[in-house]
Amino acid sequence: MAKTIYDIAKAAEVSIATVSRVFNRSGTVKESTRKKVLNIADEMGYHPQAYAQGLASKKKNNIMMLVPVMSNYFFTEILKGTQDILSNENIELNIVNINQEKGAFKQVEQIIKRQWADGYLFVSLHLDDSDLKKLRRYNVPISLLDDYSNYFDSVAFDNEKGAHMATKYLLDKGYKRIAFLSGRSDAIPVLQRMNGYKLALAENKIEFDADLVVLGDTMERDGFTEKSGYEAMQKLLSADIDVDACFCTSDIKAIGAQKTMREHKKSIPLISYDNLTISEYVELTTIHQPIYDMGYNATELLLKRIESPEAEVSNVILSPKLIIRSSSEV
Repeated sequence: MAKTIYDIAKAAEVSIATVSRVFNRSGTVKESTRKKVLNIADEMGYHPQAYAQGLASKKKNNIMMLVPVMSNYFFTEILKGTQDILSNENIELNIVNINQEKGAFKQVEQIIKRQWADGYLFVSLHLDDSDLKKLRRYNVPISLLDDYSNYFDSVAFDNEKGAHMATKYLLDKGYKRIAFLSGRSDAIPVLQRMNGYKLALAENKIEFDADLVVLGDTMERDGFTEKSGYEAMQKLLSADIDVDACFCTSDIKAIGAQKTMREHKKSIPLISYDNLTISEYVELTTIHQPIYDMGYNATELLLKRIESPEAEVSNVILSPKLIIRSSSEV
């Protein structure tokens, strides 16, 4: 439950009026008392702005979605799910872009402190477990999307299983030299998909070959872009590497890779990941990630958390499905 000015006054052993003067920056409060009150407020996850605006005791009918990148297809699908569940609710959705290069946790914490919303959706932020633990002290409803935590409700996807399924499908077709067109190597989804890829190879007694892992030069959006896929396939085709199939870590990368193959008049069996709407129209064999459902379910969990703050944490992990189209049938 969110702390109030009364809790701070009690813990600091001062009057409510003194706490009020501290928050209003009155010069009549001793410096030692001011520091004590502010330290206790910070420990309790209380921000003075919440008092000044009377936000601590009022429902705002507003939830906030924090996202690292707004201009991609994954986010668009997530947003559809969120908007659909909110369409019958008197709740406003605000979207805030988090610049991960400037330190995601610091930005997130400052937003949480201001208590601008009834609850917060974290989309693909992948904060460290220690950082998520720190956010618990603010006692605000938080739901994680494309992530997992023991501290907050979450909806995630089994990336490792999906990549294993994709790689196994190519292996079962007789391909053994399977290139892995990767995104940014330290991105959580890439690491998980790499694990699934390696596991499928090991099960088939095929040694992992680092030369088959190829990145584009463009790392915008963690390398999940058409340009990055185009660049990665350029590198793969120009290198003296024996390859007979390709696993792209996203549909968008695969679209770029397909363009390179057309330009080079090459045809390599290809499987990708996400099953975005566009994948049907470019005939991508892909792993279906229920992105819309992730947005819908994570928002549903958040609304339940707002109504029942003391309920047990709920973690949902959605399963992959293989969608076969012509890109893998070369």
